[in-house]
Amino acid sequence: LARRGYRILGSTVENIDRAEERGTFDRVLQELGAKRPRGGGATNLEQVGQVSREIGFPLVVRPSYVLGGRAMDIVYEEKELEVVSKRALSASSDQEIWMDQYLLGKEVEVDAIADGEKVFIPGIMEHLERAGVHSGDSIAVYPPQTLDASMQERIIALTESLARSLEIKGLLNIQYVMYRGELYVLEVTPRSSRTVPFLSKIAG
Repeated sequence: LARRGYRILGSTVENIDRAEERGTFDRVLQELGAKRPRGGGATNLEQVGQVSREIGFPLVVRPSYVLGGRAMDIVYEEKELEVVSKRALSASSDQEIWMDQYLLGKEVEVDAIADGEKVFIPGIMEHLERAGVHSGDSIAVYPPQTLDASMQERIIALTESLARSLEIKGLLNIQYVMYRGELYVLEVTPRSSRTVPFLSKIAG
């Protein structure tokens, strides 16, 4: 629709791509000085082996441009990685998979709404299950039970920076992981998340 000249309301196609495509998203985080788990992309098994040696196990493996957490695996050893990678790469001839360092920390999730400049954050949700369990499968609680005030302030500030940098117009969802006192960005989803109705009811 955008290529045919139709006016698209909300976040632009380009900015949605900046959030969804892992390599481009990495550059956004670098510009903001935000941390994310170490990661790398691969389009063949040789590259998969090279990236895994650089990062080390365990790894989160997923397609580069993924919607809704599909086809995501946590792998702990080389044989398992080979099986998962072959399956992921066979999806299409130009398929890229992305491998991230798996940080076993506390996962938190934020829904927000923005107009390109102003950012409204109704609340921060804390996951009860371990990091790496997909957010749709994890129990989340609001308000967060174990985050101190300074960490909540850091989450709010980074959420605002990400929303403005990506020029989000509408809803967004961000998943973070806290690991050894540091805050890491897992992903930014530039649209309404499954947690929106839940958070809307709680926060009014």
